[in-house]
Amino acid sequence: MEAIERMKNQIRAYFAEVNWFHEGHVPTMEEYMRVGLTTAGYTLIATSYFMGMREVVTKDTFDRVTGSPKIMSSSNLVARLIDDIKTHKFERKRGHASSAIECYMKQYGVSEEQVYSEFYKQVENAWLNINQEFLKPIVVPMPILICMVNLSPSLGVIYKEGDGYTYVGKFMKDNIRSLFIDPLV
Repeated sequence: MEAIERMKNQIRAYFAEVNWFHEGHVPTMEEYMRVGLTTAGYTLIATSYFMGMREVVTKDTFDRVTGSPKIMSSSNLVARLIDDIKTHKFERKRGHASSAIECYMKQYGVSEEQVYSEFYKQVENAWLNINQEFLKPIVVPMPILICMVNLSPSLGVIYKEGDGYTYVGKFMKDNIRSLFIDPLV
């Protein structure tokens, strides 16, 4: 049931972005992040991941993990900011709702380079939180933490050379091939 609710949240968030685009609305950062943390997709992917771990994930564990502990909120932040940093120029050209980059620039009157600098600092701090949660687990059981920590770095691979999620180039194809076609093991 929780996975269905996560999917509904994802769709509602996409709908909010579509409305912003059609209205020409550039939200405040706070407004954007309420929606953008969902549309980054990390929570939905993690929720789907946990569905396959029935022997480890009880209803109580599932509720605690999806209740946004620091490791989940920090992972969501990394996903959202890295996605926006790497994709906002292309998305602006193809006609997409404003990203965190445009929202921050408008709200604070700063340059794109200043936004990048600020967002990379936020990503670095989020990674510190993720590592802290992993090293001192309080809320989330270790098998779940391992999954979450393993999922987060995939963003670095996907967005290393641009938007590897939307446009799968040679880099991503080589990574996929090395995992599934020519594995080392």
